[in-house]
Amino acid sequence: MTTLRKLSVVHESWPIAGSFSISRGTKTTAEVIKVTLEQDGTIGVGESVPYARYNETIDATLDALQAARVEIEAGCTRGDVQKILSLHAAQNALDCALWDLEAKLTGTPVWQLAGLDKQPEPIITAYTLSLETPEKMAEAAAKANERPLLKIKLGGDGDHERLRAIRAAAPDTRLIIDANEAWKPADLDNHLAVCAETSVELVEQPLPAGDDEALRGLGRTDVLICADESAHGKEDLHKLAGKYSAINIKLDKTGGLTEALALAQAAREQDFEIMIGCMLATSLAMAPGHIVGQHARVVDLDGPLLLAKDREPGIRFEGSLMYPPPPALWG
Repeated sequence: MTTLRKLSVVHESWPIAGSFSISRGTKTTAEVIKVTLEQDGTIGVGESVPYARYNETIDATLDALQAARVEIEAGCTRGDVQKILSLHAAQNALDCALWDLEAKLTGTPVWQLAGLDKQPEPIITAYTLSLETPEKMAEAAAKANERPLLKIKLGGDGDHERLRAIRAAAPDTRLIIDANEAWKPADLDNHLAVCAETSVELVEQPLPAGDDEALRGLGRTDVLICADESAHGKEDLHKLAGKYSAINIKLDKTGGLTEALALAQAAREQDFEIMIGCMLATSLAMAPGHIVGQHARVVDLDGPLLLAKDREPGIRFEGSLMYPPPPALWG
């Protein structure tokens, strides 16, 4: 095959400010994959995070991209990404780099290439409090009390105490929560009752993805039930109807912006609310999500706010107000 462009793939570690805990473990660094494509003197970049929940690793993602080098350098398109790569993190980094490369080669910003009808505007992102004791989470909530939207990581035992302590510390802040599959079907009604008591707006993945039938028939609740680990692509939507009222779209799950946009469109057509989420990563990984966030009910793209240091240039944040990515970063 003729070489049209040059591929570079690297693994980077970005320190987290402190540590970050969910029900499945604790992190002190964000481990990301960065893809760089160079064509005709122009560079496009993309970033992704291998999803340990789906047995994706840094090494496997690097190997997958290297194995597809011939096709990538020969000029593969966004439409080819899902055919030449199977790991979603590999797909995501390449797909986003291809969007960026096309934008820079054509002088047309990604939001126009993606068919948005107007230039992206700043959006409010949630700010995440990682899983801790009720006392420590209340302390963190008090410090973040001026942020308009907090996302609370929960883990099962002690969650009622966590929610009540956080609500007392941040009485006027909007709350959404992520149970990360940690709740049990038998406890669901009690958990949702406390969510209603503490004015929680949305619950992500309350039950394990393979054990969520208890959600069917709940009917209309005061709290939006949002699929995360249960929702990956368009093909999953029919299985979610009747159990979930919203879906969390993450580019590391869909395999890039191309599929994320398609999923968002299909979800809207089937009356799901849209949440755009992220893995813990730099502004480069958040930038494509900002496009999807223009039509999302809930935005959770706070990765850079949780890092000790971000890329330069990075996305500008004023508190929780997230501005469109600078062209020098992406798009």
